[in-house]
Amino acid sequence: MPTSPSRNASPSARATLDKVAARTPDGVTLFDNLSLTFGAERTGVVGRNGAGKSTLLRLISGAAAPAEGGVARTGSVGVLDQRYDPAPNETAAQTLGVAEDLDIIARVLAGAGTADDLAEADWTLEARLGEALAAVGLSGVALDRLTVSLSGGEQTRLRLAGLMLAQPDLILLDEPTNHLDVEARALVADVIGRWDGGAVVVSHDRNLLRRMDRIVEVSGLGVTIYGGGYDLYVARKAAEREAAERGLAEAERDVARAGAEAQRRTETKAKRDAAGRRMASKGDMPKILLGARAERAENSGGRDRVLATRQAEAAQGALAAAQERVERTRTLAIPMPTTGLAAGRTVLTLDQASWASPEGRTIVGPIDLRLVGPERVAVTGANGAGKTTLLRLITGDLEPTAGIVERPVRAVLLDQEAAILRPDETLVEAWRRLNLQGTVNDAQAALARFLFRNTAAQRRVGDLSGGERLRAALACVMTGATPPQLLVLDEPTNHLDLEAIAAVEAALTAYDGALVVVSHDADFLAALEVTRTLAL
Repeated sequence: MPTSPSRNASPSARATLDKVAARTPDGVTLFDNLSLTFGAERTGVVGRNGAGKSTLLRLISGAAAPAEGGVARTGSVGVLDQRYDPAPNETAAQTLGVAEDLDIIARVLAGAGTADDLAEADWTLEARLGEALAAVGLSGVALDRLTVSLSGGEQTRLRLAGLMLAQPDLILLDEPTNHLDVEARALVADVIGRWDGGAVVVSHDRNLLRRMDRIVEVSGLGVTIYGGGYDLYVARKAAEREAAERGLAEAERDVARAGAEAQRRTETKAKRDAAGRRMASKGDMPKILLGARAERAENSGGRDRVLATRQAEAAQGALAAAQERVERTRTLAIPMPTTGLAAGRTVLTLDQASWASPEGRTIVGPIDLRLVGPERVAVTGANGAGKTTLLRLITGDLEPTAGIVERPVRAVLLDQEAAILRPDETLVEAWRRLNLQGTVNDAQAALARFLFRNTAAQRRVGDLSGGERLRAALACVMTGATPPQLLVLDEPTNHLDLEAIAAVEAALTAYDGALVVVSHDADFLAALEVTRTLAL
């Protein structure tokens, strides 16, 4: 529901954060002293998982209170949360927020309406409702249909249509295109791109982020604003990374120069002291003069030591700052061992393969497909087209009800939940379960290569973020005695932040085996350089 306006906010802004701090329940600071204004522009919010993006939306909407500072709102605010659990008997009309208005119109048309009904009837509603449902691709949905009977993606689009009808001054959307197919993603991006009011969108959908007027990046070091859409943000980040690397190299040179200068001063003083001792040993210089020269040498040496210490401290301080800047901009790297797949080796054959449900309904097929060598195939199609069923046929999780599937090489399925791992096991336990001949030392060494070092290898799978879980799954399947020569990926980026997506893209680009990928992320498929597409 839209929130009521605040009388204290500036009329030029939809929402204003003044010196706001946010902390987790256990006291970890997400961001501090944040002052930020959201007006009629479209703002994309990005950052690592757990950085505080969803918390920022909750602060803007009023669903959460800041630990410090204040939030002022003018006008109404509408929210599209990432998770939504409709009531068992909730209808599409109720989810849209128009059930009562439709009842009023129905009573008036039936001649049973009151004078109040006649006054309150919105005779533009049906036309606006049709336009909103058409905009999100749900024109055929019956308004009395139970919302729980719709798919997750359809529910998201239905709730977006509800926001269009309510027309709040500011809309807040948390990952609105997750689990949507390509067509639905385009519809949502188009609606947001044409939105007349303000919009704040948390997303890792790069095509959607290109529709933004600015990007707000949330990190442990604070909040940074980048004007323009996603591509300009990426270019700015790349420039920052290059500048940080140059700054680090210069700081390292300054530390070396400071050390060399300190060494030179030490050697010069040693030579001067040695010359003074030789002169004193001759006995031809008055003691008072010798004393004066020794005092001057001592004072000069003291000044040299102080200067050298200050130079070294300044250089080390600059080095520490440069290292912090590099750490902030450094991208995660996931190493991928070689599989040894030969270019002419057949890795998969489907011959008129299909699968039907126990009731006899064909879910997918018949399909002919043959993969040879390190080919990369993208499987596309609308939600419900049978893509996941096809992947289960490829990996052997399902056997075809008709036709033949041949799997001459080891294949592994990695889905968006990394379900190959179990939530209650540690990473070492997961690695050893999937690599039965390996020792604890083997597991720790393999996991360390994928940046799970020391105690990180003892973390439980259920405590990992989406990006960490996928990285752990790759570590467990790629570092055994026989790495899979065919990786089958089912929407692997759905729960990943932009940094983790970039790391997975780089890893899979370097993978020398074959790939079969289901993804609605066009940028992800382009990065993997798929060689052909299978449309269902």
